[in-house]
Amino acid sequence: MSDRATGDLAKAWAPHENEERIYRRWEEHGWFAPAGDGRPYCIVIPPPNVTGTLHMGHAFQDTIMDALTRFHRMAGAATLWQPGTDHAGIATQMVVERQLDAAGLSRHALGRAAFVERVWRWKEESGGTIAWQLRRLGASVDWSRDRFTMDPGLSAAVLEAFVRLHEQGLIYRGQRLVNWDPVLKTALSDLEVLSVEEDGSLWHLRYPLADGSGHVTVATTRPETMLGDVAVAVHPDDERYRHLVGRMLCLPLAAREIPVIADAYVDPAFGSGCVKITPAHDFNDYEVGQRHGLPLVNVLRADATLGDAAPAHYHGLDRFAARDRIVAELAALGLLDKVEPHRLTVPRGDRSNAVVEPWLTDQWYVSIAPLAERAIRAVEAGRVRFVPAHWDRTWFEWMRNIRDWCISRQLWWGHRIPAWYDPAGAVYVGRSEAEVRRRHGLAADLPLRQDEDVLDTWFSSALWPFSTLGWPAQTPELARFYPTSVLVTGFDIIFFWVARMIMFGLHFMDEVPFREVYVHGLIRDHDGQKMSKSKGNVLDPLDLVDGIGLEALVAKRTSGLMQPQLAPAIEKATRRQFPQGIAACGTDALRFTFAALATPARDLRFDLGRVEGYRNFCNKLWNAARYVLQATAAPDDGGPATLALADRWIRLRLDAAIEAVRAGFAGYRFDLAAQAAYEFTWYEFCDWYLEFSKPALQSAGSDAAAQRGTRRTLLEVLETLLRLLHPLLPFITEELWQHVAPRTGGRGPTIMLQPFPSARAQREAPAIESEMRWVMDFILGIRRIRGELDIAPSRPLPVLLQHAGPDDLARYAQHAASVGRLAGISGARPLGPDEPAPQAASALLGDMALLVPLAGLVDVEAELARLGKRRARVEQDLARAEGKLSRESFVQNAPAEVVRQERERVAEFQRELAQLRAQLERVASLQ
Repeated sequence: MSDRATGDLAKAWAPHENEERIYRRWEEHGWFAPAGDGRPYCIVIPPPNVTGTLHMGHAFQDTIMDALTRFHRMAGAATLWQPGTDHAGIATQMVVERQLDAAGLSRHALGRAAFVERVWRWKEESGGTIAWQLRRLGASVDWSRDRFTMDPGLSAAVLEAFVRLHEQGLIYRGQRLVNWDPVLKTALSDLEVLSVEEDGSLWHLRYPLADGSGHVTVATTRPETMLGDVAVAVHPDDERYRHLVGRMLCLPLAAREIPVIADAYVDPAFGSGCVKITPAHDFNDYEVGQRHGLPLVNVLRADATLGDAAPAHYHGLDRFAARDRIVAELAALGLLDKVEPHRLTVPRGDRSNAVVEPWLTDQWYVSIAPLAERAIRAVEAGRVRFVPAHWDRTWFEWMRNIRDWCISRQLWWGHRIPAWYDPAGAVYVGRSEAEVRRRHGLAADLPLRQDEDVLDTWFSSALWPFSTLGWPAQTPELARFYPTSVLVTGFDIIFFWVARMIMFGLHFMDEVPFREVYVHGLIRDHDGQKMSKSKGNVLDPLDLVDGIGLEALVAKRTSGLMQPQLAPAIEKATRRQFPQGIAACGTDALRFTFAALATPARDLRFDLGRVEGYRNFCNKLWNAARYVLQATAAPDDGGPATLALADRWIRLRLDAAIEAVRAGFAGYRFDLAAQAAYEFTWYEFCDWYLEFSKPALQSAGSDAAAQRGTRRTLLEVLETLLRLLHPLLPFITEELWQHVAPRTGGRGPTIMLQPFPSARAQREAPAIESEMRWVMDFILGIRRIRGELDIAPSRPLPVLLQHAGPDDLARYAQHAASVGRLAGISGARPLGPDEPAPQAASALLGDMALLVPLAGLVDVEAELARLGKRRARVEQDLARAEGKLSRESFVQNAPAEVVRQERERVAEFQRELAQLRAQLERVASLQ
């Protein structure tokens, strides 16, 4: 136990002064590593890009994983939260290529070996940001096991997996369509392609019938690909074109004939109902071409210029320049029917922002169907459970329509494909060139060339749950922690990552990689918009933790924009939303906000006001602990203790909170766990119990046993509450526990290794709840009268008990001291059966009425005048706000945040008016 534990607690919680010190102590002592013989509990972190920084989605996800890890660690499990980072092939290579470009160099000028060495050097220099940010967020990962997808061990796992799959006939090389980035000159996964809504055009082109008897009109958004057309398709039930099926068309500009075919893929209602089919440049057309045995005509080169399959005068033209020329030539020939404005979805590379082309090229593929079948059966059998459960429907729909996985990328940074070619073009796969020569009996002087491509980043990520534990070696960690317990992930990568981990886990380990998949929503801004650099609404989680000045925030949001012209609007919006910058809130407040947001919804709206509210919650907890430590400063003499009603009640409510928090963690309802912990702490412990403890400890007439009971309850409930809150608020609970635990006999060096609280069964619970509810309602009734009549809290009020039964009188007599102190009454007596009731304000408590005589207490006329003035002022404010919102120009042109705030003002004014009207009626009834 720290020697600071019995010292004075600082007046205020200062996160920036304490969080890094506390985390450093945890890490230095090795408390994040698995310990003990408890059941294994393991989470693997979704590996962020090694060169990146944590965004709000990462911080949200990491908070959830850390809360689960801390909870299960305290519940007695041997916990392993496995950390690591991803080599992020495209993203990392692009960063280093930009650096070379700024220096007037290129990767090709350096050569592959020197370029890869340079990337490694840059990774070592700049790759520590993620780890530092995770530490700042309190992540209790086992840093001694930190992994990187290109570490020697993980690289060996990748080689082993590739070779085994190839030997089993599950990896092959073939020519198919891929997402092609013509700037980066590499294939992309679907996750690396952004679908962007843009304004474009729809060109209606005439294709003449070969016999000269007429023409058909096709509509296209990409006229440059027409040179690769091999057919025109119509719907088989479309009466307009049924007579044309099987006839030939002249493909304009290309001097080729192409057939009219019938296929149900065609939408007769779109355009003319005739669709040009270009299998080498459209994924849907490719499927049509496969069904009809059509040829593949690839008219584009790797850089998106037109190639040899196009007429000679187009060779070397950029695709968009070729588009303009083709349209002009068609118009000159009278074959351009019309051009219409058209809103379309454009695929763009998430790194280069280039328009992505479906492109025909040779790539390596995983034959996915055999792997997918086992994965589907595993989920059907309940071996993997999705939370929320409805995500399994999405999973099954995608898995049952899955296509072979393109795993090769035309990059230099990554796991190079372990395949070698001889001069004749024969391909050999092995763990090394030496193994290839040995296994295939190749002569030492036979030249071999290794494949230039690297593997898709998702290939190594698919091995992550078991490669990080030592596979293919059979390590003790692999035996103990595989399968892992739960995967925490956003719904956007269920298919790209989750599906592949399940398939590879079953194939290589013969077991699923995790028992449960907790699928959380995505963090949006307060208006429900996706956070993006171009929208200027991105928040850095550490800016919320540490605070940031306005000028620094503006600079951060406007620098590095892909569209610099957006900077002025982003700066204006930032200055309007954060005129003072962002105040520091501390890590715990941010974490608690994330937990409170973790509902089953798909979109989670982040509101900075909630972080500020939970910063106040941390301050409330700190001040409560200061009071408890001050109230229990004298050493406990060990004498007998008795528990008052409030003592028994708060212990009971603590048990209810423990049950609710445990249920929240068990059901992955972190929002409900946070709510239960918050409501107990703020309302029941701080607002009620601490106030009840004051008269109990300060009254000269209180007996020693009762005071001991209250002091012990204060300490024991606070110490338990700190353990209850620790998974969500690790820093402040650690600091407070170091001060509180010595007074409760707590043992151990840190709260994170203490047991998580368990609720105790209490047979007297209903009676205690009922009794305490009566006392609290008595106090609330008097407080409500005081508030409605604007009576100062310092003024003691006499109370008459009308229609009081024997139980009411007995209860009041028993609790008179605490009721008198908390309600601020000078005393209470029953109203006699024949005694007339004076003019009084009243509140009901069951069948009994609490009467506060008004004689000499309230000037009814003056109070009516005061309330009337307030009502008039609020009505004016409401009319102004409603007037603003009634103007369409304001609603349409004002920033969304301003409109939202104005609507909130209207709602607040309406609430206040309703309260004032009720008060006026109440006071008027006293005349």
